[in-house]
Amino acid sequence: MQKISLLAASALLTIAPTMAMPPPLPPVEGKDAATLQAEMASGTLYDSLLTTLYLDRISKIDDHGPELNAVIATFLSVEREAKLLYGERHAGKLRGPLHGIPILLKDNIEAKGALPTTAGSLALKDNVTGRDAPLVARLRDAGAVILGKTNLSEWANIRSNNSTSGWSAIGGLTKNPHALDRNTCGSSAGSAAAVAASLAPLAIGTETDGSITCPAGVNGIVGFKPTVGLVSRTHIVPISHSQDTAGPMTLTVRDAALVMTVIAGSDPTDLATAEADARKVDYTAALSPDALKGKRIGVLRDRIGDRADIAALFDAALKQMTALGATVVEIADSRKGLEELGAAEFEVLMTELKADMATYLAGLPSKDGPKTLADLIAFNKANPAELQWFDQSLFELAESKGGLDSPAYVTARDKAARLAGPEGIDRLMKEHNVDLLVGVTNGPAWTSDLVNGDHYTGPSASQLPAVAGYPHLTVPMGTVQGLPIGVSFIGGKWTDAEVLAAGYAYEQASRKRVSPTYRVGVAP
Repeated sequence: MQKISLLAASALLTIAPTMAMPPPLPPVEGKDAATLQAEMASGTLYDSLLTTLYLDRISKIDDHGPELNAVIATFLSVEREAKLLYGERHAGKLRGPLHGIPILLKDNIEAKGALPTTAGSLALKDNVTGRDAPLVARLRDAGAVILGKTNLSEWANIRSNNSTSGWSAIGGLTKNPHALDRNTCGSSAGSAAAVAASLAPLAIGTETDGSITCPAGVNGIVGFKPTVGLVSRTHIVPISHSQDTAGPMTLTVRDAALVMTVIAGSDPTDLATAEADARKVDYTAALSPDALKGKRIGVLRDRIGDRADIAALFDAALKQMTALGATVVEIADSRKGLEELGAAEFEVLMTELKADMATYLAGLPSKDGPKTLADLIAFNKANPAELQWFDQSLFELAESKGGLDSPAYVTARDKAARLAGPEGIDRLMKEHNVDLLVGVTNGPAWTSDLVNGDHYTGPSASQLPAVAGYPHLTVPMGTVQGLPIGVSFIGGKWTDAEVLAAGYAYEQASRKRVSPTYRVGVAP
C-alpha cells in the first residue's frame, strides 16, 4: 500500500504560487463530502492536500494503530490526479459537487491503474484489467479521486455458509471501528469501515442481499442500495444479474444522493439499465427536512426481532417521524404468503452465480487465470490459504446447477420476483395504503470468529428489497452498548429519490450517527 506522510504536504502548496498560504488545515475526521467541498470552495482546503490527508489517515489508522484492514491498497497516481483537479478548480473549472473528493471502491469493481480487482481471492490477485467500470468512469468525469480498493467478504460472501464476514484471503479480516473485536458484516465490509473511520468520505459497495445495508448499519453510516438497473454492473465481479447492484456508502444521506446523481445511468452493455437514463434525476433536489410530512409509513413490526433495546430505538425513530408529519401504520404480518421466498431466492443465486461468474471471467482481458466457477473451485483446492477458515460448499453447490434455461431456475426466478415485488412490497404498500416501508436494518455487531464463522442473529430488512430489486436506504438510528443500529427505508421500483428524501428528513431531525471509538469490547 502506498503510504504518504504529511511531512510533504507543504510542498504540494507550491502548485498554487499566486495564492496566499492557507491557514492550518482542519481535520477530515467525521466530515462529509459536502462539508469538504465547501471548505475547498472557500480556500481553506485544497484538493491535493485533501487526498494527502486521507492517505496519511489510512496509514495511521488502517495500516497501523487500530489496524482496521479496511483498505487493501491505494492507487499510486492519486496525488497527481488530485493536483490536476486542483489546477482545474484554480482555473475556475469545476466538474461538479464531487470535484476533488476522494472515494474508495469495493475490490470487486474494476478501475484503471496498477491495482488488480480481486474480489478478495488469490485466484484474481493478478487481475489488472486496465479498464474502468462505467460507474467508475462516471465518478472520474465528475471529478472524484479514485483513492483505492477496500476489503470485502471474499467473493461477496457467496463461497460458504460458514464464512466470516469481512475476511478475504487478499485483505485479511476487517475490524469494526466501533469495537475492534466485532464484525463489520458484509460483504461491503471494508467500504463501510473505511467511511465510518473517515479513511475516505465516500465509498462504493455492492449488494446482492444485504451487502450494502448490513455493513452500513453495523458500522453506523448511511448505505443505499438503489433500484436494480439504475447503476451499471459492467466490469463488476458478479453473483446474480437479478439482484446485483452497486451503491454509495457515506456519512450522510446528502452525500449518498450526490453519488447516486453521478453514477446512475444507462449502459448499453448492461441490459438491466435500459430505463436508467429515463428514470434518473438529481437525487439531491428532493432532499428536504419536510420530506416526511404527509407521508404514510408502513412499519415492518414483525421483522424487528425480540430485543427490547432495539425495539426502543425503533419506537423512538417512529416517534421522530411522526413529529415530522408522517403517519405510522403498523404491519404485523409482512411475512404472510412469502414462506417460499427464501428457497426461490437461493435457487436463483446459485444458478446465476455459475452462469454470471463464467461470463465475467471469460470476458477478462488476460487469457490466463480462471475462466469458470469450476476453475475457481479447483484453484481453492490447490491453495490452502483460501480454505484455511471456511469451505467452498456454496461454490460447489452452484457448480452442480443447470443453466439459465433449466426449468428449476426459471420457476424459481419467476417465483422470487413475484413474491418479493408484486406480492411482497407492492402488496404491502397497497393493502396498507402507505408510501414506503420502514424497519430495523440490523442487530448489533457480533464478535468476529474465524474458527466458527458468523453468528449474526439480529433483525434484517434486506431480503424483500434485494429480491424485488427495489431501493433500500439505511440511516443511523442509535446504538446498543455502543454498537450502531440502522433504520431502513424501503420503497417501490424507481422510487429512489423518494426513499432518499424520507431518510434525509429523519436524519436531519435525529442526528444519530456517532463517531467510532476504536475500543475493544462493547460500551459498559
